[in-house]
Amino acid sequence: MRRLTGPAVLAALTLLVPPPPAGASSPAGASSPAGRQAAFARAALRYGVPESVLLAVSYLESRWDAHDGLPSVSAGYGPMHLVDPSAGAMAAAAATRPAGDAGDTAHPSGDAARESVGDERAAVPPAVPPADTLHRAAELTGLAPAELRRDPSANILGGAALLADHQRRAGGRPGADPAGWYGAVARYSGATDAGTAAAFADEVYATIRSGAARVTDDGERVVLPADPAATPERGPGETGLPAAPASTAPDCPPALACEWLPAAYRRLRKGGHGNHDRYPGTRPIDYIVIHDGESPYDVMTRLVKDPTYVSWHFTLRSSDGHIAQHLRADDVGWHAGNWYFNSRSIGLEHEGYLARGGAWYTEAMYRASARLVRYLARKYDVPLDRAHILGHDNVPGATPATVQGMHEDPGPYWDWDHYFTLLGSPLTGVRGREVSLVSAAAGARPANSARSVMIKPDYAANTSFFSGCAKSGRCRRGSGTVWLHVRPSPASPLVRDIGKHPTGASTYSVYDHAGRASTGQRYAFAGRRGDWTAIWYLGQRAWFYDPAGARRSVPASGPLVTPRPGLASVKVYGRAYPEASAYPPGIPVQQPAPLQYTLPAGQFYSLGLTRRASYLHTGGFSPASHRVIAGRTRYHQIQFGHRVMFVRAEDVTVVPG
Repeated sequence: MRRLTGPAVLAALTLLVPPPPAGASSPAGASSPAGRQAAFARAALRYGVPESVLLAVSYLESRWDAHDGLPSVSAGYGPMHLVDPSAGAMAAAAATRPAGDAGDTAHPSGDAARESVGDERAAVPPAVPPADTLHRAAELTGLAPAELRRDPSANILGGAALLADHQRRAGGRPGADPAGWYGAVARYSGATDAGTAAAFADEVYATIRSGAARVTDDGERVVLPADPAATPERGPGETGLPAAPASTAPDCPPALACEWLPAAYRRLRKGGHGNHDRYPGTRPIDYIVIHDGESPYDVMTRLVKDPTYVSWHFTLRSSDGHIAQHLRADDVGWHAGNWYFNSRSIGLEHEGYLARGGAWYTEAMYRASARLVRYLARKYDVPLDRAHILGHDNVPGATPATVQGMHEDPGPYWDWDHYFTLLGSPLTGVRGREVSLVSAAAGARPANSARSVMIKPDYAANTSFFSGCAKSGRCRRGSGTVWLHVRPSPASPLVRDIGKHPTGASTYSVYDHAGRASTGQRYAFAGRRGDWTAIWYLGQRAWFYDPAGARRSVPASGPLVTPRPGLASVKVYGRAYPEASAYPPGIPVQQPAPLQYTLPAGQFYSLGLTRRASYLHTGGFSPASHRVIAGRTRYHQIQFGHRVMFVRAEDVTVVPG
């Protein structure tokens, strides 16, 4: 099949590219020959790189975004993620040690039954700087480093020059056929081992075969047409990199490059142990929790070896999607700040910063993460929906005292819609088999049915305002969040969260989720007025802008709960703990501890799952001393605010949505 190049490609793409979504900016030249699509065509032609290869590499690095010229967490700039360690990004990133999430108490596990482990931590080692590809691109192109950082078109030229240089060094030739560029693509990843480099290159070629199209963060329209016949030519040593050290990552799919870097598990001098627990038997897993680490990959993978620090199961690197596994799935990580969720979840830490305007999550990391989560969900029977695939910012405080300090990552710039598409479970508003099972088990009845909606804004067009998210102290760009107001007006205050702000109002800070809802979350419909939709949220009616021409929600299905007849309100909990009578002698009773919220009569909230109460009691270092306390009380998990919470099944009626 003949491949089009240069002007012929641009003419064909003009017919394929959809118009920008409502609300997206359209700077001058975005659809002209000076636009980004043309910049890729020019750079490919100038350096003899197949245009599809250049586009796909850039898509894996940045999804073609410019990020306002700000660096990623690994000091990469622009659509081609040209890395400049000298810019200070890595030094600044490594200077701050990420805070552990102690949850209920000072103990890093989040278990209120344990005493503090004290502080025996070693100093955080400095991050290892990545290879300097920006200055190499400057040498190859003759362009100034500042121009490569700031100007997307120059940045694309630099990326094309680097690819051509990798091809030349490997003994390859320039050419229009993508098949011969596998080795150059693998080297472009910046990976230091063959497995990770090959995984990156495989994703690039998968993108060429499937194609891609989107509007970038600055309004540019770019399309990579699908080429199903694009098959790379591989040979022994194709990547030119050494194999990774021999190690076994027990919970990684074979197609991913994972290494086993075990977390610390040992007794501490001051008593207790760290930094995780071994489960007595096969652990039930209900959740996969998505975090961003607020730290570079190198620092995170070293900190997880500190026995007094917190722990998690996997760390994912931003630049190439490389994965390190630290805990087996049956190990209990100390990552969510709530012991109930820790005991029933797998935690993934992604390299990145939720608030830094340019510290973007790369497509390479999104894809590696989605492949991993899809594999884990299938292996451990975790439904792929937003009731089970949670952000750390969706995990509730376990007690009233801990609500205010719960974490906010991965934040509003994590693209849940794109992520679930990569998971193979697009967010359509229609729930899967778990809801059907829950409805049947809960005895859903047709009477008093109610409607629900799923939050689903167009990420690129949803240019929400946040404070504290860029060097200037504020920024406005695409996000997966909608703001929630007390009235259907942008001038009205944001809804209040009495747990997050006991004495004040919700804010527009990127760190404050009190007055917003995120993509994929399902809420009960509470009204419609003009261009505004209302939902029930934290015991109140909350309004968000949802105009007919650019809807930020879709109709959804699934059961809802409401207080049973005769109750004015019901208590809400942050953990599904057993009743006191379930605890055997010698094991301290952990009270369920209702939170400061209540669910009033007449309001409805979406039901995500139903579980009988349980508590994992850890009696010491040896798993043989642990006990699982199972209760009779049944709890429903509901989407109550930005976070999920629990109500006792006996307090509510389940109705179809």
